Amino acid sequence: MTLYEELKWRGLIKDTAGNDLEDKLNNEKLTFYWGTDPTADSLHLGHYSSLVTAKRLAKAGHHPLLLIGGATGLIGDPRPTAEREMISKEEVERNLISIKKQVEKLFAGNVEVVNNYDWMKEYSFLEFLRDIGKYINVNYMLDKDIINRRLETGITFAEFSYTLIQGYDFLHLYQEKNCILQVEGSDQWGNITTGLELIKKKLGCDAYGFTMPLVTDKYGNKFGKSEGNALWLDKEKTTSYELYQYLINVDDEMVIDYLKIFTFLSKEEIEKLEEKNKENPHLREAHKALAREIITDIHGKEALEEAIKISETLFNGDIKKLNGKEIEAAFKGITPHIINEETNIVDLLVEANVVSSKRQAREFLNNNSITLNGEKITDDTLQITKNEFIEQKYLVIRRGKKKYFLVVLEK
Repeated sequence: MTLYEELKWRGLIKDTAGNDLEDKLNNEKLTFYWGTDPTADSLHLGHYSSLVTAKRLAKAGHHPLLLIGGATGLIGDPRPTAEREMISKEEVERNLISIKKQVEKLFAGNVEVVNNYDWMKEYSFLEFLRDIGKYINVNYMLDKDIINRRLETGITFAEFSYTLIQGYDFLHLYQEKNCILQVEGSDQWGNITTGLELIKKKLGCDAYGFTMPLVTDKYGNKFGKSEGNALWLDKEKTTSYELYQYLINVDDEMVIDYLKIFTFLSKEEIEKLEEKNKENPHLREAHKALAREIITDIHGKEALEEAIKISETLFNGDIKKLNGKEIEAAFKGITPHIINEETNIVDLLVEANVVSSKRQAREFLNNNSITLNGEKITDDTLQITKNEFIEQKYLVIRRGKKKYFLVVLEK
């Protein structure tokens, strides 16, 4: 299977520009670029699909340029509904530094990171209009889908100009880096074609581009988003355990597509997992493979092992196998109940909102439904001391089979 055939099989090619793109990808070594604006201090799982495609091209011998938009990030690309909130120059710079480190780690240094602010900062407005603006017709820009959709509600000149700047990025990289291919998500097709148009009109040369379909769940929501909250690649923002839980619980009907998009597993390996998924879906082998491949690539093998340990320990209830750091990862996002002195088990269950009353607390205790750090508790006169806490700080209460609560002892 050629590189192009593999990209097609994995569902990674939507729109293409350049008649001999397939031959170029299969038989030449191209310099290509993919870009993102530093609107946050970390990339998220939605970006990761593009990063994996860039890594796939790099493994085939093509040279990757990762453009971080220090200039375009100051403007913000047009959204379908409303203008993006502008962020400060200082924040853009901080975000850029963080993302650069993230990308270089993911590529193990085998990538060239560029910043479009480096070539835009000295470019005067008048020079840009004369050198670039005169080559792109306004009607051509109005036909761009993302701009056209905003005409009724209104679009600012800054947003309107975004496609010109990104088009110039392609022209600049073509001239300075011999970059002849741009690879982006399908929402960037209009910006890619603006770059192609500039290169054609200004230099009389041909360049290439292709887009990848945006990755979504079965309901059409962007992959890596949950109620508006991204799954960040930075494990301080999204822990490996959180990522693991998300990935092993993705929709059964989508998991094979995700294995094709997000992993470097071969066609044969993925087809075997597909068969296993059909024969024994309860084993979730495809889901576990998805989590294994993504987390190992992003955070490393140790982080994967920690995520699996936390997951299995919570499932089995043997909480004492976890250390403080792992408990914090497991309960990230959940506000713990804080205590600073010894207390009775019944009072603690009520105060930590494990139960609604002392009567209910005694009922759960008598029915063997309460565990403290994995041990069943039936004694309603038990005094909770620091010795009950892991590292004399963490106490995990489980009510029934699935409801967990965290109590933290502050000294």
